[in-house]
Amino acid sequence: MALTGLFLSFFLIIHLLGNLQLLLPEEQAQLQYNAYSHFLSGNIVIKLVSYVLYACILLHTLDAIYLGIKSKRANGQKLSRDRRSRASSWQSRNMMFLGIIIFLFLVIHFKDFWYQYKFGNVPFDENGNKDLYTLVVNAFDNIWYILLYSISFIALGFHLIHGVASAHRSLGLYHPFYARLVKIFGYFFSIAITLGYLIIPIIIYIKH
Repeated sequence: MALTGLFLSFFLIIHLLGNLQLLLPEEQAQLQYNAYSHFLSGNIVIKLVSYVLYACILLHTLDAIYLGIKSKRANGQKLSRDRRSRASSWQSRNMMFLGIIIFLFLVIHFKDFWYQYKFGNVPFDENGNKDLYTLVVNAFDNIWYILLYSISFIALGFHLIHGVASAHRSLGLYHPFYARLVKIFGYFFSIAITLGYLIIPIIIYIKH
């Protein structure tokens, strides 16, 4: 769980840096983002990394289900008054719920962009690359899609706050001093990732 989560966190950084190209001036953004997407789809190294990514998403999901079932069996029946909030954070108690929101968003996201780019009838730009830019911009012209996107990344932010600190412990790197630094880093990382992804659809919607 920790290793797959850290890999997915690293991917979030790389994916965000690529998506920030969407905020360039429109004509430049279209050609540059489409060229970037074409490079990713045709590079053998990137393809291999993408297989690792898909495997990590699957393993992370399956491991979460397994640990959730195991935890439920270990806890047995719930007490009439649940006092766990005194010793744990809201996000740590709701990781499964947050994960479900993220997973459902991923299904929709893959269907709308990855599947369409790979197998759909996507037009080409003036440089002969598939026009993924227009596909993304059209999606972000829909306020309901932006709301879904926003809810999903807010859920991801809370998921990361607990996940970064939890991974640190799971890998056996716990130390009272470093744990505090990791916790602070987790908060800043989660906020940066969440805001970074949220500003993209909001700015595109305002511009269009």
